[in-house]
Amino acid sequence: MSDTVVHLHKNPEPPAEPATVTTLTVVPDPPAAAPVPLWVRSGRAVRLAVTHETTKTTARTVARHSLYVAGGARIVARRAWDGRTAARYERMLRAAEAAGNFEAAAEWEERGQRFRDARHRRRMDLLHSPLDAAKGAAVSAGMGVGGLVLLGVAMAVATKDASDVVTPLMAVVKFINLLITIVQVVWGPLISIGPFLALLALWSVGAHQQAAPQWALPAGARSNEGEPITPSIVVKALRDLGIPALRKAITEMGDAGASMLSPIVIAGCGVEVDVTLPSGVSTIEVQNRRRKLAENLSRHEHEVFITIPTAARTVRLWVADSGALDEPIGPSPLATDDTMTADYAKGKAPWGQDLRGDAAALSLYQRHLLITGLSNQGKTVALRSLALWLSLDRSVQFLMGDLKGVGDWAMFDGLALTLIQGPTDEHVIQVTEMVEGAVDEMNRRIQAPPGTQFPPLIVLVDEAQVAFMCPAKDEDKRPYGGAKANSRYFMAVRKIHNQGRAVNVLMWQGTQDPTNENLPKLVREGAHTRASLALGTESQARMALGDKAVDGGAAPNLLRPGLDRGTLVVASDGIQIPAGQSSITVRTHYIDDATAEAITDRAKALRDGVTALHAVERSEERDPLADIASVVGDAPRLRTQDVLKRLSALNADAYGDWSPVDLTRVLEGTGAEPYKSDGRMVVSRDHLARALANRDETGSASDT
Repeated sequence: MSDTVVHLHKNPEPPAEPATVTTLTVVPDPPAAAPVPLWVRSGRAVRLAVTHETTKTTARTVARHSLYVAGGARIVARRAWDGRTAARYERMLRAAEAAGNFEAAAEWEERGQRFRDARHRRRMDLLHSPLDAAKGAAVSAGMGVGGLVLLGVAMAVATKDASDVVTPLMAVVKFINLLITIVQVVWGPLISIGPFLALLALWSVGAHQQAAPQWALPAGARSNEGEPITPSIVVKALRDLGIPALRKAITEMGDAGASMLSPIVIAGCGVEVDVTLPSGVSTIEVQNRRRKLAENLSRHEHEVFITIPTAARTVRLWVADSGALDEPIGPSPLATDDTMTADYAKGKAPWGQDLRGDAAALSLYQRHLLITGLSNQGKTVALRSLALWLSLDRSVQFLMGDLKGVGDWAMFDGLALTLIQGPTDEHVIQVTEMVEGAVDEMNRRIQAPPGTQFPPLIVLVDEAQVAFMCPAKDEDKRPYGGAKANSRYFMAVRKIHNQGRAVNVLMWQGTQDPTNENLPKLVREGAHTRASLALGTESQARMALGDKAVDGGAAPNLLRPGLDRGTLVVASDGIQIPAGQSSITVRTHYIDDATAEAITDRAKALRDGVTALHAVERSEERDPLADIASVVGDAPRLRTQDVLKRLSALNADAYGDWSPVDLTRVLEGTGAEPYKSDGRMVVSRDHLARALANRDETGSASDT
C-alpha cells in the first residue's frame, strides 16, 4: 500500500480571531511503471550476449580450429589417394587439355600410364612376397645364429672358457627381452595419447593450408586478393556471375566449363584469356557485370578489362596482377635519350605503355587529334608529350593556343610560330583568328600545283571548350563560340578537318568534361585519333571515343579519377591495337615542366631562331569589293587574272596570296560575280557599281 502525504494549509484569518481552521489534503503517488517481464529481460540479455563482438570472435575461433582438423583430414586423405592412385595424373591431364596445351596433356597421359604399369608390377610381386619373405627370414636367421656361434667359439678360444660359446646368443636374447619390456611400458600411454597426436597432426596440416571457410578465418587471412588466375578460378567466377543461362551451361558441361577458355597467357602485368560463351549468353551481359566478375576473381574493378575480339560470342578478359596498375611506369624515352629525334611521316611518338607492358607508340602522320577527360587527369601532359616528340622534327611548324594560360606550354615560346596563352574572350578571339589563318594557309596549299610538298603545320588548341563556349561576337555579329554555321571557331576547325589532312595542316585539340555544347558532334567526329582520360558517364565516353569503341569495350568512365591519372583509352588507327579490339588502354609517361623545357631546348637547337607571335597581328581593314571596283577602273570589263594582279599591286599583304577562288568567294551573292566573255572569266564594271550601290543602300536602311 502506497504512503499518503498529508498537507496542512492554514486559512488566513483576521488578526482579531484567535482560532484557526486547518484542512487535510490527501495527494496520491504517481502510478508506478509496469515491471518488465522476466522473459523480455532475458531475451535482451541473450541477444546482447550473442551479438557481442567478443562472443562472435570466440565462436569463430572455436569453429576455425575445429574445421582445421576436418580440413586437415581431408587434405591428408586426398594426398593418400593421390599417392595410391592415378588421380593426380588425371587432374593434370584435364588441366592441360583445358589450357589447350596438348603436348603437356600427352606427357601427363604417358606418366599416368607408367604409374599404372609400375603399380601393377608391385601388386603382382605381392603374390610371391610371403614365400620370398619366409625364405629370406630363414636364411637370415640361420646366418645370424651361425654368425653368433662362430663369434662365441672365437671368444671361448680366446678366454679358454667353453661357456663363452653361448655368450653372444644370450646377449641377443637379453636385448630382445629388454625391447619387449620397453614396449610393454610405453604401449599403454602411447595408445592413450596416440589419437590426440593424430588430431594435432591433422590440425597442423589444416592450419598450414588455411582449410576453413572464409568467415571462420582471422581478419588478416580472409582475403584471397592477388591469388594467381587459373582456369578453375575463371570458370568459377563466370559461374557465379549471376547469369542463369551461363551457370546452367557450365554445370551441364562434362569438363566443368574448361572448354570455354583459351590458354591463359601472361600479358604484361597481368594475364589474358578468351572466353567462348555458351549459346543463350550474350557478351553484353558479361560486360555489364564487370565489377562482380572482378570481385569473383579477387580483383578490384579497375584491374579487370573486358573487350570483344573478332570471334563470335567471345569476350576477352585481361586481369591485372593485384596492385600492379597502381605502380608507376618508367620515364619517357624523350627524357632518357638525349639523341632522340622525330620523323613526322614515318615515326611514332613514344606515349607510354599498354596494359600488357608493351611500349605504346602513336603515329601522328596526317591525323587530326582529340584528347578529352575530366579536369586534372593529365590531359595537358599527355597532349604536350606528343608535341614534344614532334618538335624534334625540324620540319614541323606549330600554331599554339593555350586557353588555360598558366604556363603549361610556355616552353614552346621560340619554337611555335604563334603562342597565345590566356583564358579571356580576347584570347579566344586571337586563337580563332590563328585557326582562321591556318585555314587560309590550307587553301593556299590546296591551290598549289599537284605534287607540291608542304611542311607539317600543327594547329594546337588546349582547353578548346573555352573557345566553343565563348559568347563574344565580331563586328558582323558573328559569334566566335558556339556550333552554328556562322560560329567562327567552329567553322574554322571544321574546314581544317575536312581538307587539312591532305596538305599536312592538322588540328589538335584538348578539352575537358565533354558535352554537346562544349564539344560539338561534328568536331569530335572529325578527329582521326580520339583519346579519353577518366570520365564521369558512359554518354561522355561515347562522345569522346564514339559508339563503336564503347560498344567494343572501351570504358574511360570506369577509370578512377585521381588514381588513374594519365591513363588513356585510345581509339585510332595510328596505334597498334590487338586484333578484334576497337580501342586500347595506354598508361602515358609523365614529363614534368623541367624535362619538357630541356626537350624544347634540344628542339630549338635543331632549328634556326624562331620568334613566336604572342598575338595575331591584325592588318589594315580593307574593303575588298571597293578595291576590286577601283582596280577595274573605267574599263567595261576586266579579266580576273588582271584583277588579281592589280589587287596584289594595290596591297600585297591583303591580296598577294589571292587566287580566282578567293575573288569568286568575295563577289558571290553581290550580283557582280565573274562570268565568261569570249571564253575568258571577266569582272564587269557596271555590275560592281550596282553591287556597291545596293550595299550602301542596304547599310543605310539598316542604320535607320
